[in-house]
Amino acid sequence: MTSTFESPALASAIPASDGGRLYSLDALRGLTVAAMVLVNNPGDWSHIYAPLRHAAWHGWTFTDTIFPAFLFIAGVSMVISTHRSLASHRSPTAVLLALWRRGLIIVAIGLAINLVPAFDLATLRWPGVLQRIGVCIIIAAPLVLWSRWRGLVGWTLALMVTYSVLMLWVPVAGPDGAVSQGSLEAGRDTGAFVDRRLMSGHLWAQAKTWDPEGLLSTLPAAATLLLGALAGRFLLTRRMDGGRTLLLAAAGLAAVGLGALLDSFFMPINKSLWTPSYAVFMSGYSATALAACYWFADGSGNERLRHHVRTLLLPFVMLGVNALAIFAMSGLIGRLIGTLKVTSDAGQSVTIKTWMFGELSRLLLSPVNASLLYAGLFVACMFVAAWLLWRKQVILKV
Repeated sequence: MTSTFESPALASAIPASDGGRLYSLDALRGLTVAAMVLVNNPGDWSHIYAPLRHAAWHGWTFTDTIFPAFLFIAGVSMVISTHRSLASHRSPTAVLLALWRRGLIIVAIGLAINLVPAFDLATLRWPGVLQRIGVCIIIAAPLVLWSRWRGLVGWTLALMVTYSVLMLWVPVAGPDGAVSQGSLEAGRDTGAFVDRRLMSGHLWAQAKTWDPEGLLSTLPAAATLLLGALAGRFLLTRRMDGGRTLLLAAAGLAAVGLGALLDSFFMPINKSLWTPSYAVFMSGYSATALAACYWFADGSGNERLRHHVRTLLLPFVMLGVNALAIFAMSGLIGRLIGTLKVTSDAGQSVTIKTWMFGELSRLLLSPVNASLLYAGLFVACMFVAAWLLWRKQVILKV
């Protein structure tokens, strides 16, 4: 059995940073991690600037660009890492098993974090961000390994079309038992019906009847990863120059436009449902961001400019090379300080997070700025952890 990557013409197709990594991709991954940690850890959920909230339902904010960027970057990374593994004469089957193992471990890490602080399997939330990433890797791995360009495009469309058919044309019962077809209301869509049937009691606690990382919407989420894989294939085709970088950016902008059209005439952009319009729209933004990072950090012929950009992006590269470890650490710490209690100056028992936010609120800041400062300091702590790992030349992989 052979893979579509076994082409010696690709052996030196992609310029990489020291250590054999693509600097711009690590930087973009690190920027994405920093953004996700920022929006996940406000000082007070009641006081958040609008761009740092998810859209209430349909529509999007800055926060809604982050998760699909993770999956898009995962697709690019999968193509590059798979190519390098095959170039070192690993069999496609061995590479596939390694990717599936990675996906399962990421799912397990997500479940372990969800166990904190209750450690109650009966109420454990099964879906989650890491769980979705892991499942998408498992779905996409064989498709990336054994599909050519047209095959990847075909599978991407198949995942989105299958999802759309199920969402728009299959009648399902809502939480109240009323049957509807094509409803995109929270809790009344086909995905929510599937989640209640298969994961009742293990869904997002704030909703209980649906989950933003549910099973059915994993199909277009996996398509998002495959769109990243297509971008990775483009990077590997031949050495990137200014013209090809512009082509990648143009493709990204075209995807943004297509996503906007799908939003207007087909299904609305919706992160919780991960509609096809959302997948295409956000993948376009990610492709454009990748093109910009690539040109300035890897592709620019101006050595001085490239040096300055790399210096500026270095903190994010530190985050990017240990993205999974930093994200998992931030999630675990966030849960612990939101649960463990201390005694405040007033003699009350409050969580560590409440006490810390209270101390920041004494700085004569408005509540929303104190909340933002708390989130910024949380991100700074993650930068310190990433710097310590970087200094020790430790890259934690699964």
